Amino acid sequence: MPARPPHFAPAQVDARTTATGETWLSSPVPLGAYARCVGDWLETHATRSPERVFLAEREEGAWRTTTYASARSRVRSLAQSLLDLGLSRERPLLLLSDNGIDHALLQLAAMHVGIPAAPVSPAYSLVSRDFAKLRELARIVHPGAIYASDGAAYARAIDALDLDVPLLVTHAPHPTRRQATVRELEARAPHDAVDRAFAAVGPDTIAKILFTSGSTGTPKGVVNTQRMLCSNQRAIALGWPFLDERPPVVVDWLPWSHTFGGNHNFNMVLAHGGTLYVDPGKPAPGLIDKTVSSLRDVSPTLYFNVPRGFDVLLPFLERDAELRDRFFRELDLIFYAAAALPQSSWTRLEAVSVAARGRKVAMVSAWGSTETSPLATQVHFPIARAGVIGLPAPGTTLKLVPEGDKLEMRVRGPNVTPGYWEPGGGVRPVALDADGFLSTGDAGRLEDPSRPERGVVFDGRVAENFKLSSGTWVSVGQLRVALVGACAPLVQDAVLCGHDRDFLSALFFIDATSTQAFSPHDLRARLRDTLRSHNAANAASSTRIVRALLLASPPSIDGGEITDKGYVNQRAVLTRRAGDVARLYATVLDEEIVVIEEA
Repeated sequence: MPARPPHFAPAQVDARTTATGETWLSSPVPLGAYARCVGDWLETHATRSPERVFLAEREEGAWRTTTYASARSRVRSLAQSLLDLGLSRERPLLLLSDNGIDHALLQLAAMHVGIPAAPVSPAYSLVSRDFAKLRELARIVHPGAIYASDGAAYARAIDALDLDVPLLVTHAPHPTRRQATVRELEARAPHDAVDRAFAAVGPDTIAKILFTSGSTGTPKGVVNTQRMLCSNQRAIALGWPFLDERPPVVVDWLPWSHTFGGNHNFNMVLAHGGTLYVDPGKPAPGLIDKTVSSLRDVSPTLYFNVPRGFDVLLPFLERDAELRDRFFRELDLIFYAAAALPQSSWTRLEAVSVAARGRKVAMVSAWGSTETSPLATQVHFPIARAGVIGLPAPGTTLKLVPEGDKLEMRVRGPNVTPGYWEPGGGVRPVALDADGFLSTGDAGRLEDPSRPERGVVFDGRVAENFKLSSGTWVSVGQLRVALVGACAPLVQDAVLCGHDRDFLSALFFIDATSTQAFSPHDLRARLRDTLRSHNAANAASSTRIVRALLLASPPSIDGGEITDKGYVNQRAVLTRRAGDVARLYATVLDEEIVVIEEA
């Protein structure tokens, strides 16, 4: 167990308010110099700590590992093979698969020689039924080759793409396509071409194309340059100096197709010469057991997850003292991001940490987006509740701009993308405001305007909020988190309804364990009682729920209702389930509508 809480940088911020009501926030700490490229981190640690384990994954119940020295050797051979296959800046590498050692080394190999890596969510290949989104993303990338860890499992998706490009697999070959295995690619000896290409990589070289989740529309291919990734890790380290005190050990499932897992977490391990254990689990019934199994083997120093992930892990930590003690033994901090954490989950996490170690674990968060690679604000000081997203990282300036009843957060810094990828290698410049800031659509406010060093609080999406027919604003982000927390563990998520209506209603996605434990009638009764208690403490029309409906089907990946991190797209749900919304406001209600009080 760590002898003391993690060593954080002081909480300090330069703040000023303009005549137009904007608030500008920046760190007084200079960013300073940072790595030229991601490949320099690998070269550094392969020299300094060649035998330290870099990556580990489960294979037939045991951990298969690769050291830093082995990873560098394999990356160089793979980079040569990718060049020989004709991949280039204009012909990126498209990766379809879940996290794994081969996936990681292929991404690193591509970036090592200036080939953009384009990982896409495995759900688009394995969960989707029509592959429409996958085909659109492949059209945008225009790849020079495709990687799928399991050629057989991804066969339908590969066939749906109908691309005449090399197929790379780890095992289980595609039944009809010509393909090369990663082992075959690693057998090639690197030539001078690899060294020349690596030397040519610079801060403006495109490292990755990462697609947005599509929570606000069609996914866009965000260009991630080497400058973005490297400056971001420098900023993180300045806020968390403890990262330089011992190499991080991380057990992580978060997908590398998203910036949280692929940039924030993976790059943090690599930049500091740590060890990443690839968790084969996910926050879902049946798959969470794999996460628990991984955590029985490894005591992490940092643990990252989304709120849904903590919700499904908590029952295991609460009832299994041995697992709990192993989990907290070396833990410096717990980090949540990607969605708001209900306060009820925060309180339970603190309670299990006290049970394991006699004191609360440090719990922190951050905020950013795919366009900011990802960190823009960081918590590097003690906070007492969920919702605080910290202060601007060194090198980043945050501008809070009045938009309706909200303050939109806009970002400027070396971590901001230059634009969006277009087929053939073009880059469509990102739209910036007159001061050079990226508009994010997210809202924030100061925890204490008189003491800005206490940090910024996430305040939902600017466009999410709506007015009731009375003209009263509904703060969707805050109310949604309160409802999910109040209704836990019955429900997985909530979607608020009531735009231009007389009263608020809600659609609820049911937690999978609840459907097994209770009948539909009992579920509705429990939800009714819970929401009546909520209403008793929230009497205003902007917070009181009058009617509710438990949705019969889970959120759809194909319909854009949810990402594989568990983020629910409110707008997409309301659009696709307009019929269910109409049921909530019908004159004659059917038996599935839960009436909490009279309208």
